[in-house]
Amino acid sequence: MKKIISLLSIALFTLSCSQAQQTEFKQEALENVMVDTANESIAFKDILKKYEGKTIVIDVWASWCSDCIKGMPKLKALQEQFPEAIYLFISMDKNYEAWTKGIAKYNVQGEHYLTSDGMKGVFGKSVKLNWIPRYMVVDKTGKIALFKAIEADDEKITETLNSLK
Repeated sequence: MKKIISLLSIALFTLSCSQAQQTEFKQEALENVMVDTANESIAFKDILKKYEGKTIVIDVWASWCSDCIKGMPKLKALQEQFPEAIYLFISMDKNYEAWTKGIAKYNVQGEHYLTSDGMKGVFGKSVKLNWIPRYMVVDKTGKIALFKAIEADDEKITETLNSLK
């Protein structure tokens, strides 16, 4: 009986640890080079540094993603509710032209960057990206306060943003 209890305890501990939220970006994500809307290269760590001291809502999206587009009204409502946050859009679009057209077409307001290698690339893998849209919240110290949400109206996002005020 003691063995069974021990094994269950170990299994539960392992499972709970594997579900723990990531609070820091992996080095490969930080060093990943993206481009801005002026088509200038910038490392993700330098993007984060630009907004140091601010709460950041990261929206990983693409102009071809129907769920991303359907979620835009919810995102715009979030922006109205928390206007003091920086809204950082990281696109998984295939190319610069499609990305910039998507920003204009859907009137996406915020700071924009395009990854160089898509969802299965360095950035995507380092943040365990398996679906878009994907939302993350970074606190004023640069720590990840919320690692994963897939809806802009997820209670976890509003709770996290309220706790960081």
